Amino acid sequence: MEYRKLGKTGLKISELSYGSWVTFGNQLDVKKASELMAYCFDKGINFFDNAEAYKQGQSEVIMGEVIKKLNWTRDSFIVSSKVFWGGERPTQKGLSHKHIKDACENALSRLQVDYLDLFFCHRPDPDTPIEETVRAMHTLILQGKICYWGTSEWSAVQISDAFRISRELGFTPPTMEQPEYNMFARDRVEREYVSLFENELLGTTTWSPLASGLLTGKYNHGMPDDTRTSLPNYEFIRKRFESDDFKKRYETVKKLTELSAEVGISLAKLSICWCLRNKNISTVILGASKKSQLEENIDAINHKEKLSDDVQKKISILLS
Repeated sequence: MEYRKLGKTGLKISELSYGSWVTFGNQLDVKKASELMAYCFDKGINFFDNAEAYKQGQSEVIMGEVIKKLNWTRDSFIVSSKVFWGGERPTQKGLSHKHIKDACENALSRLQVDYLDLFFCHRPDPDTPIEETVRAMHTLILQGKICYWGTSEWSAVQISDAFRISRELGFTPPTMEQPEYNMFARDRVEREYVSLFENELLGTTTWSPLASGLLTGKYNHGMPDDTRTSLPNYEFIRKRFESDDFKKRYETVKKLTELSAEVGISLAKLSICWCLRNKNISTVILGASKKSQLEENIDAINHKEKLSDDVQKKISILLS
């Protein structure tokens, strides 16, 4: 496992990390989650991603129990939470100073830690001035409750505004953004954020490297019953996979599968290596629900050299 700097900070984050979205509380209980997190940790993964919205906070409860059970020292891992969707009441959502403060305290309690390493604004909030959000994050940093703050799925303009306001008011600027990034979701990382990478050295903790499993090839012949597309409350993934817009993607996946066979690795490994090849990626978040999937995905780090310039060019042609 290699470690990359999170943006321009001194924090060394594993190139692969593990996230709990969909899986914790839906597919994994404390016992199963413990097995997978322990395996990740043994393989050198040091970042574990979470959010207040994941299973209405239960994902953080499970992760907190696992951390306690595994008895990791606090200086050996990185853990995150995200703030935006905390509940149905007006004061339980958005990026107001109050909700950010409450969400942080709740996350600390559920995760059973004294501070969060990374704290993300899960989405932009049109009802709250960015200045208020920046001020709240700066306050939490001064209180020692978070180390770094960032954004998730914010536009380049919104992130730039956060940097500008931070400088003008003497507040701590954002450190990282968490965008979706895979072969079918490229625009933000490869185009929109380019100036932020160049001028601000923005870090990234990207999610969905396998496009919710599409880039494993397992959906090439229909919808398996034991995947996230069959889970309650995640029907939107299934509907998206069955939409007309995805028909072309299935054909592309079949061609990518053939290419991965030529290269000598699985499509999943090829897809993860493709993400890691981008120098602006700090870490790629995996979301496996089975140990066999984790073994497959983590092994990708042993095959990065197979993604040569020639292979990269062939992938670009297939994605064009």
